[in-house]
Amino acid sequence: MNVRPISGASAGGRGRGRKGLALIAGALLVTLTACGGGDSGSGTGSGSGDGKSKDSGTSKQSTAAVTISPKSGATGVDTSGALKVNVAKGKLTEVTVKDAKGAKVDGTLTGGGASWTPSTHLAAATKYTVHAVAKDSEGREAAEDSSFTTLTPKNTFVGSFTPEDGSTVGVGMPFSVRFTRGITAPQDVEKAIKIKTEPPVDVEGHWFGNDRLDFRPENYWKSGTKVTVDLDLDGVEGRDGVYGEQHKKLTFTIGRNQVSVVDAKKHTMKITQDGKVIKTIPVTTGKPGYDTWNGQMVMTEKLAVTRMNGETVGYGGEYDIKDVPHAIRLTDSGTFIHGNYWGGDAFGNYNASHGCVGLRDVRGGYDKDVPAAWFFNHSITGDVVVVKHSHDRTVDPANGLNGWNMSWADWKK
Repeated sequence: MNVRPISGASAGGRGRGRKGLALIAGALLVTLTACGGGDSGSGTGSGSGDGKSKDSGTSKQSTAAVTISPKSGATGVDTSGALKVNVAKGKLTEVTVKDAKGAKVDGTLTGGGASWTPSTHLAAATKYTVHAVAKDSEGREAAEDSSFTTLTPKNTFVGSFTPEDGSTVGVGMPFSVRFTRGITAPQDVEKAIKIKTEPPVDVEGHWFGNDRLDFRPENYWKSGTKVTVDLDLDGVEGRDGVYGEQHKKLTFTIGRNQVSVVDAKKHTMKITQDGKVIKTIPVTTGKPGYDTWNGQMVMTEKLAVTRMNGETVGYGGEYDIKDVPHAIRLTDSGTFIHGNYWGGDAFGNYNASHGCVGLRDVRGGYDKDVPAAWFFNHSITGDVVVVKHSHDRTVDPANGLNGWNMSWADWKK
């Protein structure tokens, strides 16, 4: 290397300059050697020259590719069928879907971990976040995050239900829901209503028309059973373009077992609790041409006093009693078991009503010792009244909460 002396430098300065340049050149050589990644003299270097160790494969990017549908930021997303998580060249190990309140959405892995779908519908007008993790064949992880918002429906429906949250009811009480719109997707709606019991018992639903759904076990509930209902209709498309807007959780408890058997031929009613007869009461039932329905009827409503007008049940002006005491509804069509202060000596002797079951009472219902008052005070909604030996047919299962008049096989159809 020829180095030209700096102009004006002394001879001594020229000597020092050559030494300094030599040192600089040596430093450059060391630096270039180190950056080149050459052999350090130990014999263990990789010498790959690409910045990655040959035996450090875990540092490579995962080959698993996670995709989330719908795309992040999407709005107006359908509440069913739109959310899917898939992975190529790997298996999903974690999928977490939450709404804005942090509530998680349950889902199911299929295809050996190749895809994930929610196990239920999503709520309407709700923002969801998705976090998905997958591993490739070498155990390397890949993750993907997304968020989207479901549609806001223009048309909605709700369900009115019985019994009420926190109530104690009789052994015959089904869980019944009546919808504000006719349902054309019954399976989706029924799937959205989850019922659990303690102790466990099989509970099945049955549709009456397209606007009512009842749930019951095969036989009367056992006393003490706790029933929990998750009425998750929010986001369910019950009919084309019509979505549920209701999500409510409730519980009710089954009380003591009371079943009362009316014998229309003998004009008596035997009240049983837990299978034992606790009282027998003389009654009057429907006279010829107005016979009382046969069958099992569930108490749905208790009224200390009510008005009964024949015009409301198709009997014209045959009667209009403004102060019927101790009335308990048995059918939607107007069958009651109630106090009767005008029946004379009919109780226990002959049938004189227009189809109801009458018990002796006093006008105003003030006497707590008469049979009607006793029965009213010892009954709760959900108790069962069974009528037999009447000359009429069995009550229609849809007339009131009277599905017990169907076989279990027919109920599950």
